[in-house]
Amino acid sequence: MRVDELPTPALTVDLEALERNLDRMASYCREQGLRLRPHTKTHKTPELARMQLERGAAGLTVAKVGEAEVMACTEPEEILVAYPIYGAEKLRRLAALARVRRILMSLDSEITARELSAAAQAQGVTFGVLVEFDAGLHRCGLQTGPACVELAQSICRLAGLKFRGLMTYPGNIWGTERERTEEVQRVAEAVQKVLTAFECARIPVEIVSAGSTPSAFLSHKIPGITEIRPGTYVYNDLNTCYQGLCQLEDCAARVVATVVSTAVPGRAMIDAGSKTLSSDLLGSGPKQGYGLVVEAPEVKLFKLNEEHGHLDLSGTDRRFRVGDRLTIIPNHVCVCVNLQDEVFLVRHQEVIGSWRVAARGKIR
Repeated sequence: MRVDELPTPALTVDLEALERNLDRMASYCREQGLRLRPHTKTHKTPELARMQLERGAAGLTVAKVGEAEVMACTEPEEILVAYPIYGAEKLRRLAALARVRRILMSLDSEITARELSAAAQAQGVTFGVLVEFDAGLHRCGLQTGPACVELAQSICRLAGLKFRGLMTYPGNIWGTERERTEEVQRVAEAVQKVLTAFECARIPVEIVSAGSTPSAFLSHKIPGITEIRPGTYVYNDLNTCYQGLCQLEDCAARVVATVVSTAVPGRAMIDAGSKTLSSDLLGSGPKQGYGLVVEAPEVKLFKLNEEHGHLDLSGTDRRFRVGDRLTIIPNHVCVCVNLQDEVFLVRHQEVIGSWRVAARGKIR
């Protein structure tokens, strides 16, 4: 079928844009000598993970145990769980998975490390471990310096664990090009500080894992990192576009919606609300609205209810009618994808297939 025949609302993926995005990141990492371990939180689909692995990704990154269980079917070299997982049931499942796939964990607490060690011993497996440090985002991670070294030393004494390196999430690299460049320098200083502490302690550091989509193509300016974990880059969204990280044509994931009401003067309702697009506001650019209407950028998608998207037509001369189909580029594609059962694959306006969002809702 053609795109204009899809029942709406529907999340579509333009395969040409997707392939360009994948190739660009893979090429950058090869040129800069960086391992690419992409985060699957954005797409949540094994089929796309396989496309990343086929282009040279050294492994996959997930945030939750359920995501790791889903992505294990792609047979990656290694899965990094880039989240401080805690809880006996979740660690038991991870240990079971570690019997068939190599699992690398990140953590910033000896309490978590001890629980992980117990789970590993119970099932006779070994986890690789990265100590997470804070490079300026102030979300998770120890302060650079002695605290990281002390935790690494504790990990080395715990059965079933092997210290392999360090991890940070440079989510503070955000904003205009100038703001991102300035923040890169601060992150580089933090990385160097923690590496110096490990050098003084004579503890080898095999991996320094960093990266995000906003920081990805600046990664070569942060000496010492060995791999990056971008996620959003596969689809991109309005946030990445407004930061100048991509063009609108690079936004591969788009919601097709239908105008269902024009009864209120100056307004139109579409059938995509917060249960389709998410209620996340823009974190960049105008920092307002809930997505870009591709066919009429001057129209503001200014409000969402669960099943209704509210369009303000005061800034356009275009006449909208019930049945009109519109395309919305979402603000935050990661959340948008997690709201869908499936995404529809499009090439040259033809729907050629679909992917089930297999890791949707895997929050544990």
